[in-house]
Amino acid sequence: MNIKAVLEGILFIVGDEGISIEEIMNVLEISSEEVKNALVELKKDYESSDRGLRISFLGNAFKLTTKEEHKEYYEKLVADTRNTSLSNASLEVLAVIAYNEPLTRLQIDEIRGVNSSQIVRRLLARGFIKICGKAQSIGKPNLYKTTNDFLDYFGLASKDDLPEIISEDKINEDDKELYESNYKENN
Repeated sequence: MNIKAVLEGILFIVGDEGISIEEIMNVLEISSEEVKNALVELKKDYESSDRGLRISFLGNAFKLTTKEEHKEYYEKLVADTRNTSLSNASLEVLAVIAYNEPLTRLQIDEIRGVNSSQIVRRLLARGFIKICGKAQSIGKPNLYKTTNDFLDYFGLASKDDLPEIISEDKINEDDKELYESNYKENN
């Protein structure tokens, strides 16, 4: 096993939440010394000027973060994102959060069936969602909920103004009634 390569993948997967040395030890089943050595080696790789990422230790966790010297470009991306309309995937993530809040990114992923980390980051940057706490589960992941900017964007006074979700059972009952009223035999 290439510990450094696997560690890089782990850091990518955990994203903004990061991971502790203890968690890395458990996942890779190696000693803390081996974890520290792999982190140091990987950190040296990222120090190269031709890399856009670095390994940071923030909030008691190791994370992949962007380099400060490229900040102006990332700010342009966020500014450009604010001026564009929302993609279907962004609308889907917003709906999942609005109807189920508060929930973690993993819960969003489970509902959607695909990874939503990039979309969650963009929605955070646009101010449509915010972190509202930590879940009481392993790793204490962030909980997300919609903001007043979300309500303003969609012209809603409150979450109570969201359209009602019609369950499949209700749809099936309506279809059955329609069928029976149109095709019932006259005896």
